[in-house]
Amino acid sequence: MTGELSAELRGFREVQRLSYECAEAVAAQLKPGVTEREAARMQREWLYDRGVRDWFHRPFAWFGDRTAFVDFRIPLQFFPTNRRLEAGMPFILDMAPVFKGYTADIGYSGCLGLNPLHDKLLADLQDHRELILREVRERRTLREIYQDVDRLMVRQGYANRHRAYPFGVIAHKIDRVKERRWSPTVFGFGTQALKGLAGDALHGHRDGWSPLWSPYTFSDHPPQPGLWAVEPHLGFRGTGAKFEEILVVTDSRDPGQSAFWLDDDLPHVRRWNEGAV
Repeated sequence: MTGELSAELRGFREVQRLSYECAEAVAAQLKPGVTEREAARMQREWLYDRGVRDWFHRPFAWFGDRTAFVDFRIPLQFFPTNRRLEAGMPFILDMAPVFKGYTADIGYSGCLGLNPLHDKLLADLQDHRELILREVRERRTLREIYQDVDRLMVRQGYANRHRAYPFGVIAHKIDRVKERRWSPTVFGFGTQALKGLAGDALHGHRDGWSPLWSPYTFSDHPPQPGLWAVEPHLGFRGTGAKFEEILVVTDSRDPGQSAFWLDDDLPHVRRWNEGAV
């Protein structure tokens, strides 16, 4: 991306950076014996102390084989459990706060100690970030891009774990949310943000697009301008890894401005740039 961000995009970047700062701070405090529920609470409290009062969804934490969604069958299995972290165990922290009316949805993958397999998954996610951006700029349909991500995972030797999410989504649209001092949640999701997503779904249905990026026919259309929280999720046996960050899609005819990642100063990108594998 070139040029200065608009004030609106700077607002989304601020909350995304705040979220990743939270993830790194909580990850640094994790130790053997900490439970997923405790890690989720640590995220909530860290963000609350910095002014967050609303959510697209409240924080999640997954440890061990739960990072690969092993045997996940129903939505309730995504919620934090009493699974305890152990040495060498991978973990994922996932949060979607609303701050000053702006929304982010991020995923942070880490490991408690050395784990070469987990390092390999993290390194291989770089190819997915590049593929997604390239094909969005080519205006391939969301469904085609999803299928190409699947094929890349197969070539890498991994399983697609974002298919375990509701509707199998790899991404969803995010928008501004009316700022309130407090907003209720339903099954961990903020009602204000859900109303916005439902409004997008109704509008999109009339115009032939969906705010959910899935492998199904309702995503068989080019990327809709707006902000998308994108999360390719790799799995290999009992180990999973992903990133999640905001992709900006515009109606510009300039390829560089037609789509770009909102921020390249994020933990996984810095890791790749530093050559740490």
